[in-house]
Amino acid sequence: MYDKTVRRRRVVLALLVVLSLILLTAYFGEASSGRLHSVQRGFLTVISPIQDGANKALKPVRDLFGWFGDTLHAKSQRDQLLKQNDKLRHEQVADQAEKRSYHELLGMSHLDNQLSVANYRPVIATVVDKSPNIWYATVTIDKGESAGVRVNDPVINGEGLVGKVTQVISDGAQVSLITDSTMGVSARLGSTNATGIVQPKVGDPNDLLLQYLPGDTQPNPNEYVVTSGTVSSPDDSLYPPGIPIGQVTSVNEESAYKSVNVHPLANLHNLDVVQVLTAASGTLPSNLSHLAARLPAGQSAGVASGERLASTGAEG
Repeated sequence: MYDKTVRRRRVVLALLVVLSLILLTAYFGEASSGRLHSVQRGFLTVISPIQDGANKALKPVRDLFGWFGDTLHAKSQRDQLLKQNDKLRHEQVADQAEKRSYHELLGMSHLDNQLSVANYRPVIATVVDKSPNIWYATVTIDKGESAGVRVNDPVINGEGLVGKVTQVISDGAQVSLITDSTMGVSARLGSTNATGIVQPKVGDPNDLLLQYLPGDTQPNPNEYVVTSGTVSSPDDSLYPPGIPIGQVTSVNEESAYKSVNVHPLANLHNLDVVQVLTAASGTLPSNLSHLAARLPAGQSAGVASGERLASTGAEG
């Protein structure tokens, strides 16, 4: 029984194949106005609306599946891009850190040449701790007495004056920044000999105030403020003259003495590497610092006059 069914199916299949071949031969052999072409056109006329309706009905479903596919593909691409972005960010941060350290070291080298601080022995130090207190702005460095660092040694970076050493131990030191409330730096306007004292601005510890300028001083906006090379009290640091401190932002004329607002040049919030200007015992900077510390307040001499006093004392 099974064999008869299989043979019957095979005969039907063979007849269908033969019939298809005959129809195809007749279809391609007749003219376009023939019966088979007419039947085809009639069939398409009936089927086309059904096909269009089915396409329209199924389009939202196809769009939905397409949206899911596109979304999954987009998420996969997004994840890959986020990973690449994270990798590039880490590489950029590392590259910027390396470049910043390099430029700081290069800037300090150029600053040495500009300031002619050859009489000092610069010690490069890394900042290892920063004070979170805005009124007592200090940082801790990894060089101390064993490297020749002493209290009141000037501290600079490639941008300008940073502060001075206020505490020191064998292998570390604390540096008070120029924005610290305890600081005061004898300074002058870069284009004149008018001198005053640079201190943190009350109410705005991120800015500075150059005070006690003579009444006839004519400060200009963006003018540079530099160290004067003098001290105003025995506790001051004898900074080398000409170290950039900041730029004038505005002028105050509320009293007999003029004062100007000064924006620091050094980025004190992002200190990584600094340079301590140390002076070995017996060198000119060391002798002048000791001389300034022995003079009464108000009589401390600058570097230039200190050299004359030192030379006079040597001759005596």
